[in-house]
Amino acid sequence: MPQRFIFDSSILNSVVGGHSAIEIPKLNIHSIEAASSFLLSYGFDVNKESDLEKLWYYHRRALVLMVEKLGFEDADLPEVFRDHRQLGDLRRLLIYASSSDPEEQNLQRWACAIIRCMHVFVHAENDLFSSFSEEIQSQILTPFQDCILHDGTTHRTFLKSPTDQLDPIELLGFEVKPFKTSSSTVIKLLAKPDALAMKIFDKLGVRFITRNLFDTFQVVRFLIRENVISFPHIMPDQSSNNLYPVDLFMQVCDDLSHRLDTLDEKSIQAAFDQKLAEQGENVKFLRKENFFSGEDYRFIKFISRKLIHVRPPGGKEDFSFFYPFEVQIMDQSAHQKILSGPSEHQAYKERQRNAARKRLFPELS
Repeated sequence: MPQRFIFDSSILNSVVGGHSAIEIPKLNIHSIEAASSFLLSYGFDVNKESDLEKLWYYHRRALVLMVEKLGFEDADLPEVFRDHRQLGDLRRLLIYASSSDPEEQNLQRWACAIIRCMHVFVHAENDLFSSFSEEIQSQILTPFQDCILHDGTTHRTFLKSPTDQLDPIELLGFEVKPFKTSSSTVIKLLAKPDALAMKIFDKLGVRFITRNLFDTFQVVRFLIRENVISFPHIMPDQSSNNLYPVDLFMQVCDDLSHRLDTLDEKSIQAAFDQKLAEQGENVKFLRKENFFSGEDYRFIKFISRKLIHVRPPGGKEDFSFFYPFEVQIMDQSAHQKILSGPSEHQAYKERQRNAARKRLFPELS
């Protein structure tokens, strides 16, 4: 066959076919020189000691993730990949990943799995957060924390404006989500085929737990009114709300505003429950699809962005960039369900781990 008609279908699909590079079953690198050129294009110059150290670092991270987080047996990993001295030159990993020798089939698939892990680590650990984590966390979280009031006498927590005298909103909890470690980010990226490192928006976030449904929407109103968040920076395609539909909520609020009887917390909740029951199966929730979350995981969630201003060490001027963060709001009932139901955190993580394992060895799925 003439060379002009020979194409690598896997790579072509990765470039213009909409497939992830992680899905490629085999590389096509058969010499140390070709491996060097590939890595240089990828972003690492093996002639630089610092770049070579980084590659070995990602190699170690990949092995640790596979054994300690994804549950592969240490003995299953071929010794040549576990022993730095046996592998010798990291470029050989790319050559093993390209092998068509039947006797090296096991080495080839393990090499590909390790490279997949390394690739995702590279993307997960080379974003703005890795360089400016303190500035990002401070500028995003401080406006939230300034509005949280802890009453030491009653041991109650409130969401309260630091500038006006409006009634505070009592909270059952306020949590700053621990920012995602690179290991958890890598597992998430491996588990979800359509995920990209630049689309991991929940590395940083907060969660509000309210006493009731009505207060969850009051929290949203508070955050906007007090300019804790800027609503034009919300990413609409990332929002979820399977707690209560906005249109029905507005209808109930309109009905309640015309009632003359005393509206205590119980009667307000009853009004929302009745409206939802009247709709039956016609109720439409806004739920961003997440295969790993249980159906009982009910909450309001949105992703906003903050314009971060930083001055690098030695720099003369600030520079700015947007960074995303997640806000979750749920009532007491919803929070209790996720603590005891099938969407409990460990079950969620186990589903992710299983999906990540299959992604590393797609030929076995």
